[in-house]
Amino acid sequence: MELVDAVDEVRQAGVFSHVRRSVRMTVGQKRVWETHWPSLGRKLEELPPGPVDLAEWFGREAPTVLEIGSGMGDATAQLAVAAPEVNHLAAEVYPAGLGQLMLWVEKYDLDNVRLLQGDALDFLRDHVAPDTLAGVRIYFPDPWPKKRHHKRRLVTQPFVALVASRLQPGGTLHLATDWAGYADRMLEICDAEPLLRNQYDGWAPRPEWRPITKFESRAQAEGRTCRDLLYTKVKPTGS
Repeated sequence: MELVDAVDEVRQAGVFSHVRRSVRMTVGQKRVWETHWPSLGRKLEELPPGPVDLAEWFGREAPTVLEIGSGMGDATAQLAVAAPEVNHLAAEVYPAGLGQLMLWVEKYDLDNVRLLQGDALDFLRDHVAPDTLAGVRIYFPDPWPKKRHHKRRLVTQPFVALVASRLQPGGTLHLATDWAGYADRMLEICDAEPLLRNQYDGWAPRPEWRPITKFESRAQAEGRTCRDLLYTKVKPTGS
């Protein structure tokens, strides 16, 4: 099965990189949306066909890391502050979250953050060329804990294959979740992807540089263990 066909099959099962909900923007978020969005952000449906020119978008050539589901942007901003040499591309669907991230960008005067409003699966499939990204981060995706909803989870075999195809050789995939069953499934799926190699024998130690998100704090308070997975893209056999 072709990769695009496989991803379309996942989409038909109702898999998206987000959960639809309505969140109102604050006055501050609306302000930065009006002032900063034109220079920092792009909407998926307004992108021209084909791969995005990331160097043009960021105004420089630098390794680019895509964060899928940046939420309210606090972790993204901390990562961008800590790694100014990296381009940080945050994919999120909710204006409130993107607006909050732009407030962080404004506060820290960041020039290495860009924002995409839209579903990251479609963005990866239609607008990112193979072997392009230095990294992909997916922190605490919706776990869909009920068994009948497991088919809606983002991390599936076709999705991981798509991510792997868009990573540069040596690029990294970093996953984190606090749901044990989902963590086990992530490990199984990623270990089975031939283009990825686990950097550890199973779970990765929690990286000190990964900011603690509200989801992780809530999980810790409720007694759930957070798991990290770190994978590196390897060169295809025979290349």
